[in-house]
Amino acid sequence: MADGAESSRDHPTRPGMSVRTVVRRFGAEPAEVLDEVATEEPLEIRVSNRGDVLATPVSVTLRTPGHDFELAAGFVLSEGIASDASEIHSLRYCTLPEEEQQFNVVNVDLEGGRPVDLDALRRNVYTTSSCGICGRATLDRVRLRGLRAPPGELRFDAEMLRRAPARMIEHQPLFARTGGVHATALVDPDETIRLVREDVGRHNAFDKVVGALALGRALPAHRSAAIISGRVGFELVQKALIAGIPLVAGVGAPTHLAVSLAREFNLTLVGFLRPGSFNVYSAPERLRDAEHVVPIASAPTP
Repeated sequence: MADGAESSRDHPTRPGMSVRTVVRRFGAEPAEVLDEVATEEPLEIRVSNRGDVLATPVSVTLRTPGHDFELAAGFVLSEGIASDASEIHSLRYCTLPEEEQQFNVVNVDLEGGRPVDLDALRRNVYTTSSCGICGRATLDRVRLRGLRAPPGELRFDAEMLRRAPARMIEHQPLFARTGGVHATALVDPDETIRLVREDVGRHNAFDKVVGALALGRALPAHRSAAIISGRVGFELVQKALIAGIPLVAGVGAPTHLAVSLAREFNLTLVGFLRPGSFNVYSAPERLRDAEHVVPIASAPTP
């Protein structure tokens, strides 16, 4: 952010969980109990150039409140609205009296005078697996953004990866209480967990991590791995490339488009991460015991 910019620290907003009365069936006797559930609320992200009176709505996502400014910063970087964190002048909640969702709207004020291409943005926002865009066209658009392969000299210990999910859970208070959120963790080769962000959306959790790095002037993150609590889709690999993260490991499966993108840009992609095993889909050379790893064979291109 520019010197003298408005603080990007989150203001107190809605809690990340709420309490509901439920009927629990345990054995033959139903009982009415209190249960904690993850909060899911819309967040509208608006963008303006510095000094503009009006901001342009560019996205609405369902998210877990908390770290909203990081989410907005990560989003504008991931979607190419801003090319660098230095272009983000300030972030603030929309708190006009006539706004019904005062803390569900974030305004991102940009330093530059570059106009926002709304049509291009709508074509390039991949927030669901049902976007309807074919793989070849999607990859072509990523290439046009000028993404680069992350450096390849850093090595990660395979055993560190196997331990990462269990250590990550220790930093997921919302998951511990609700069981209803995803998480992305940023882990260094020495097993230091730099940060963890939780959200009902996998892509939101990743954007919060990217936003935290951007606002802390810590991009590119060439020396860290991203650990994801679920499956790894194309959009998460794209976000990792934008942030310069060289390794992405998911507890779940990757999609074929995620594998294609990771292989093209030599990002190390790991799936089905378990304490005793995992699959390496691309760039196994970043793992210290790579000589013992048999990469997954390439599937025919559809």
